Amino acid sequence: MELKKAITFMIISTLSFACMNAIVKHLVHMSAFQIVFFRSFSCLFFTFTFLIKNKIPLLGNNQGLLVLRGIVGVISMTLFFMSTKYLPIGTAVSLRYMAPIFAGVFAVLLLKEKMKSIQWLFFLVAFSGVIILKGFDTSLSAYGLLLIFISAIFSGLVYVVISKIGKSDHPVVVVNYFMVIASIVGGVLSINDWIIPVGKDWFLVFGLGCFGYFGQVYMTKAFQIAKTNQIAPFKYMEVVFTLLLGVTVFSEVYTFYSLFGIALIIAGLVLNVTHKPKPK
Repeated sequence: MELKKAITFMIISTLSFACMNAIVKHLVHMSAFQIVFFRSFSCLFFTFTFLIKNKIPLLGNNQGLLVLRGIVGVISMTLFFMSTKYLPIGTAVSLRYMAPIFAGVFAVLLLKEKMKSIQWLFFLVAFSGVIILKGFDTSLSAYGLLLIFISAIFSGLVYVVISKIGKSDHPVVVVNYFMVIASIVGGVLSINDWIIPVGKDWFLVFGLGCFGYFGQVYMTKAFQIAKTNQIAPFKYMEVVFTLLLGVTVFSEVYTFYSLFGIALIIAGLVLNVTHKPKPK
């Protein structure tokens, strides 16, 4: 029952992040740090309101881990937004999904979680689907690929830190720490390249915070009630949702290989969950 609830939370999270990715695609004229600031600062409206209304302590119980989660998350998010300046947004989103692979490795090494040997094969199946979705493009920027690779490593660490925090802190407290740290870092580092939003850009930057808030909260809830290596692969669903938004919103066309890639992702996810180690 807990795993099913975690999967539902993760699907809501990935759909929210896919919508956020679509907005990022419209804000390419802004610096990565400014996008980080707007994505985080607008989210604080939701987090502070929720915490104050429900009388939840802002500082939480695990300040050290909460700060670490915020710092690691900011590094990953900033590098991802930076990579979109050098890579197509769909390619950046797809390649970022090396993160669950790193999360699985970190979970085994740092959290001593158990994973069946065949689960690594299923990780590979899901990851190969991500690669097939976008294919191999020799024109891709090497610098952009380096940025997204490092972003994926730090994103994998985020999953592990959240799992380590567990249920000892409310999910919104975890998100609030992340947003506060990201707002400070993004705001300070974007001063020299600041661009004032005009017209619909104001709605878009607010949307970054709105979708980012729900994405973060439900992702945190998912990792708090399920093992990292069980739930992390479902982050791949964001790629699927992003592709669907590409078709419906941006009129993008995808080939047979794209559909085949989606099938591989879903197959890898389902097989990974059905073959997870049974609790002792």
